[in-house]
Amino acid sequence: MSLSKLVSFVLILHLLNPIVVLSSSSLGSSNGLSEIPKKFLDLAKRKEIFDWMVSIRRKIHEYPELGYEEFNTSKLIRQELDKMGIPYKHPVAVTGVIGYIGTGQPPFVALRADMDALPIQELVEWEHKSKIPGKMHACGHDAHVSMLLGAAKILKEHFEDQLKGTVVLVFQPAEEGGAGAKKIVDEGVLENVDAIFGLHVAPDQLVGTVGSRPGVLLAGSSSFDAVIIGVGGHGAGPQFAIDPVVAASNVVVSLQQIISREADPLDSLVVTVAKFRGGEAFNVIPDSVPIGGTLRAFSREGLVQLQQRVEEVIKRQAAVSRCNATVDFLEEKHPLFPPTINNKDLHEHFLSVAQDMLVTDNIIERQPLMGSEDFSFYQEALPGYFFFLGMQDETLPPLKTLHSPFFTVNEDSFPYGAALHASLATRYLIAAEPKQNLRDEL
Repeated sequence: MSLSKLVSFVLILHLLNPIVVLSSSSLGSSNGLSEIPKKFLDLAKRKEIFDWMVSIRRKIHEYPELGYEEFNTSKLIRQELDKMGIPYKHPVAVTGVIGYIGTGQPPFVALRADMDALPIQELVEWEHKSKIPGKMHACGHDAHVSMLLGAAKILKEHFEDQLKGTVVLVFQPAEEGGAGAKKIVDEGVLENVDAIFGLHVAPDQLVGTVGSRPGVLLAGSSSFDAVIIGVGGHGAGPQFAIDPVVAASNVVVSLQQIISREADPLDSLVVTVAKFRGGEAFNVIPDSVPIGGTLRAFSREGLVQLQQRVEEVIKRQAAVSRCNATVDFLEEKHPLFPPTINNKDLHEHFLSVAQDMLVTDNIIERQPLMGSEDFSFYQEALPGYFFFLGMQDETLPPLKTLHSPFFTVNEDSFPYGAALHASLATRYLIAAEPKQNLRDEL
């Protein structure tokens, strides 16, 4: 074969099956760094990787598991890590899995995905509808797992030999109120990690967009149960009873006055009573009335102060009506979630990576939200950054909100999530390499 024919043949093969190559020399230049997110996005969009992520998500979606019950989800994750040759620790925090890609040496940077579903009956009729009655992935955690596995696949198969440090994969249980992140922190598996990144799908943002902000992004939250205790009796003779329904009604109204008359109008606080159960008969005054709700604030201190006032108001307002009251902030079952506060240096890192992958108009600065996330437990232990990943197709009707029984995931967002995960970790390690400190292995 002549030289010209050989060159033409090689060129045709390259065009038919392009190979993404990031040489160590190219990474040393600013141009090489800026190319990493684009190259990773190209990889994530490849049919074999995209279809693989989608298939994993659909398997998880069909068999949703609640917090600390994610045994089959955890098993699936470990099977995929085994296939890729990625070592891991298990169990961590009951069902959690911690994987490792790279040298096993510092610096360490972590990427997190939550695994748990919600106690919701899915009402979306499609081929991969939940097969478990009363349970559904209505918050996109199945998508989060799939995208983190996609990032792992990209890093392991296309970049591991160039990593100058270690990417830690955190597959976390029980985000939905169970504080799985706190358990992972408490078990010490992230002690030597320098930074952690996490994402959440956002049905209110377009595909190909990301949204976040430096500083406070999400509120801290606390749940409470209370019981107003009186003396039951016949509805026709209220003078012979001590009516807890009236007392509980006054409690609900008085709790709202904490926000309207005590809180600084410029300080965002929420007290919502969402649970109120009276008697079972139309003519019987019950002995007690259970109520419950949620509290939100943008600082841990504000949340603790709000808890104190809520307890005082409930007990004292009940006493005005000659009732007693008990208040439980459910610290064992639903611990207080701190606010999600993004590290400002990591925000600059995120913007740098996102700008190299997306057009500038697709990077949105979100306003703080009153929703909460247990990712905040990581941020109390080490620098952390959390962002939203758009899912909405502008040519289709608006997606339903998170926690809706009609919630759906636009799987076209997966390449962006996987590539951002991989890019944020890779670029972080490259930037950290000259200033790393020698520490023990994880």
